[in-house]
Formats: sequence, C-alpha cells, structure tokens
Amino acid sequence: MADRRVVLVVDDEAITREVVAAMLEIEGVEVHAAHDGATALEMAQDVRPDLVLLDVMMPGMNGIEVCRRLSGDTRVVMLTATADDDTRRAARDAGAEAYLLKPFSARDLYAVVEERVGGA
Repeated sequence: MADRRVVLVVDDEAITREVVAAMLEIEGVEVHAAHDGATALEMAQDVRPDLVLLDVMMPGMNGIEVCRRLSGDTRVVMLTATADDDTRRAARDAGAEAYLLKPFSARDLYAVVEERVGGA
C-alpha cells in the first residue's frame, strides 16, 4: 500500500464532491476538491494528486479540456453521467484512464481508486 494517497475530486455539483470526499476519507485517502476546471488545474499543480476524479460536464472549461491540460503523469478517471461513445472516446484521447458512470456504487469507486493508488 502506498503511504501517500491523494485524490483531487472535480465536479461542479457540491453534493457529488462532498459524498465522494467522505467515502474516500473513510478509507484514509487525502482528498482535495475543486468546483471547476480552472481551479482543478491550479490545485493539481499545488497538491500533485495521485489521481484526479473528474466530471465531464462543467460550466466553463469541461472535464475533457481539463484532462487534456493536466500533466501527462497525472492519472485521471472521468466521473460522469455522460455515457455516449463520442464523449468516452474524447476522454480517452485526452488521457483519461477510465470512466466511472454516475450514479456509481461505493464498491465501484473504491475499486477504481484502489487500482490506481492503493487501497486501505
């Protein structure tokens, strides 16, 4: 298990950020949260997360553009309700490793995080 497990949760919906953060903090993950793309990019530089959980549909800069702009060594999983093939392809082309469809279960969230940064 990795000693440092830091996840940045990016979603314009406060409830999503809060629920995901609470679920991960229970597992001992250090969680930072951003409500938009520009804030996410700034926070990613500051906290250097092991993983970014990133919503696709956000006002201003969408998650695909954020993913594209993140450092190449930043692991990204898209967290979104958008399930169409074009969006999935765009996310993959932008560098996303996986796609977790909302609503998701705690088990699915934990599996995605554990696979990328280690489990509790």
